[in-house]
Amino acid sequence: MQGLNNKKIIFVGGKGGVGKSTSSAALAMAFANAGYKTLIVSTDPAHNLGDIFHKQVKHEKTKLANDLYGIEVDPHKESKRYIQGVKENLQGLVHSRMVEEVHRQIDMASASPGADEAALFDRLISIILEEAASFDKIIFDTAPTGHTIRLLTLPELMSVWIDGMLEKRKKINDNYTQLLNDGEPVDDPIYEILQKRKEKFTAVREIILDGEKTGFIFVLIPERLPILETKQAIKQLDSHDLHIETLIVNKVLPAHADGEFLAKRRKQELDYLTQIEDIFSQKQLVRVPLFEEDVSDLDKLQRFADHLQYLMKEESP
Repeated sequence: MQGLNNKKIIFVGGKGGVGKSTSSAALAMAFANAGYKTLIVSTDPAHNLGDIFHKQVKHEKTKLANDLYGIEVDPHKESKRYIQGVKENLQGLVHSRMVEEVHRQIDMASASPGADEAALFDRLISIILEEAASFDKIIFDTAPTGHTIRLLTLPELMSVWIDGMLEKRKKINDNYTQLLNDGEPVDDPIYEILQKRKEKFTAVREIILDGEKTGFIFVLIPERLPILETKQAIKQLDSHDLHIETLIVNKVLPAHADGEFLAKRRKQELDYLTQIEDIFSQKQLVRVPLFEEDVSDLDKLQRFADHLQYLMKEESP
């Protein structure tokens, strides 16, 4: 697929049920087969990586094949770890009589909308910053479309939020400094924590927005709802300067499929394929056929991967 050989980080998204996780796994296998040391990371709570590769994929790197490793990130566990980290950062900064109340407030915040996404993105930041030097390719198999959009736009939103928090902390520090006769600046550990987090968010946001390093793929099938959802997702991500370049059009009926039922189905599918080519005329479209059997074992996944590897060779510049 054009340009993907040059991307270090690839996010794969799409509507549930279109074969997104299988496409991500096949893409990862294709890169590994081509000699790229590849890491595939699942952020989908459904977690299909272990089922696809018939191995127990863990929170840390698990070897799946030659040059291929996998990680399954559990959003719920990440949220608990993230909240515990927040509590530990506040140790010694809060009066002992207030610790219980502060922890209660933090626990309440952890149940708010977006808390899991924030924790999940914190883990993704660590993976990108810590594993980039060890791998040629890092592929993120994300959860269904709405979650993907929230996840990818978090760096921008969190940066704005942290900037606001830093400004508030600076005003507090300035006020304390003015109250002190010696006028010496006040040390603020919370300000330092926020500043470090801002630096991490800024670094990852720069990587995600760098079109030379990072690519975005959406998977869809030739049906009405996936087409509409993909169109909307592209529009939303474009507004955040995140541009989807490649679409995998999955489960396209092969020409040799016969029978009256399939003939009618193919006629309808042809209309949808025409819509896809018209609506997404500026995108690279990669068609993947509907295979005779489910991609239920490594041999069948290899067949899918071979198809993508062939397209990579054919369409690379």
